[in-house]
Amino acid sequence: MVLAGFSGDDDNERSLAEHLRSNGIEPALVANRAFPTITKLRILGGRQQMLRLDSERLGERPDDDYNRLLDLVLAQLPTCDAVVLSDYAKGVLTAKVCQRVIEAARAAQIPVLVDPKSSDFSRYRGATTICPNLGELAAATREDSRDTTRLLEAGKRMVTDFALEFLTATLSEKGIALVRADGYQIEPAVARQVFDVSGAGDTVIAVLALGLASGFEPETAIQLANIAAGIVVGKVGTVPVEKHELLAALAPDLALHAEEKVIALDELTSRVAMWRANRERVSFTNGCFDLLHVGHITVLEQARRTGDRLIVAINSDASVSRLKGPTRPIVGQRERARVLAALACVDAVVVFDEETPMNLIRATRPDVLVKGGDYNIDTVVGAEEVQSWGGVVRIVPTVEGHSTTRLIERGARRG
Repeated sequence: MVLAGFSGDDDNERSLAEHLRSNGIEPALVANRAFPTITKLRILGGRQQMLRLDSERLGERPDDDYNRLLDLVLAQLPTCDAVVLSDYAKGVLTAKVCQRVIEAARAAQIPVLVDPKSSDFSRYRGATTICPNLGELAAATREDSRDTTRLLEAGKRMVTDFALEFLTATLSEKGIALVRADGYQIEPAVARQVFDVSGAGDTVIAVLALGLASGFEPETAIQLANIAAGIVVGKVGTVPVEKHELLAALAPDLALHAEEKVIALDELTSRVAMWRANRERVSFTNGCFDLLHVGHITVLEQARRTGDRLIVAINSDASVSRLKGPTRPIVGQRERARVLAALACVDAVVVFDEETPMNLIRATRPDVLVKGGDYNIDTVVGAEEVQSWGGVVRIVPTVEGHSTTRLIERGARRG
């Protein structure tokens, strides 16, 4: 993968290039110290974006910068399966640049996808598809953004006028429309809890490009892009959609690899949002799970039956030592997490360092809180909180005679 564009000749440019290379992306940047690298600072309130501060100098660059950029892009075309022109109206994608790249790519039978910013779509003539949102399509067609039918009818004419194969219109909560010269179809949006729409449009065009580069028909590629967009709005910030998330959304019953189940809190909350969007009931249990035994397995299997998804929170090594003494745990947290993740009844494993999982419970808001053993609801950590948002607490029986302490004692007697 190659990322081409303009940058400054500064520390931000060098940091950007380093991050790109570390993620397997080759930077093809034309640096000019008169134009500092654009930076953006997002201000969050909780998990919601409140505002964004941009630092940039706009305007067209010297002709030599554009010529160097075109040389870099055209030299890379033979290695590409798709080209994405992502227009942010920052002076990079002039009409000349767009047309040179589109003509060269299409001559090589490489699909070209455009995320537009200009309301003059003629600069993107000949692309495989243009991917406007509601506002961008309304500006380009001069139609009312509230009248979806008129917008999409105008989009049909654009397909012919600008020699496109099809138009891809993102319609906010209505989904994504595939528009051809002779008609259109709308792929309905997947209902999600929306935390942040940052990068949703980028996700659509990225996954659409992946689909077309892989030989998918436009209808299939748009379905995949629609699913990906539904996942990304449940996250905070401009973050990628992971392969396992797409697989889980496409085939909910497909088991994840064990290592993909061991996750941090941020990823866990994203998965919980995805499960809830699919109307799945989320259960939660916790413990040390040191020297996993049949008693543990029985509790976990019963916990899984209380819902559609089971989160298992385990105490970190430091937390176990504080609770059980300096000789514990016997098995380290990474191994304990990995073994639990290998169980089919477990959907996610998260490690916590506190003495109780209260913070995790508040962050994930499970529908069912499960504990095994001689507890009553009043002594279960998080019970009051779970019940406050309409959840339930379940106490499940354990297998008599099975505990980690007894396993250790038995081993000591035999040793």
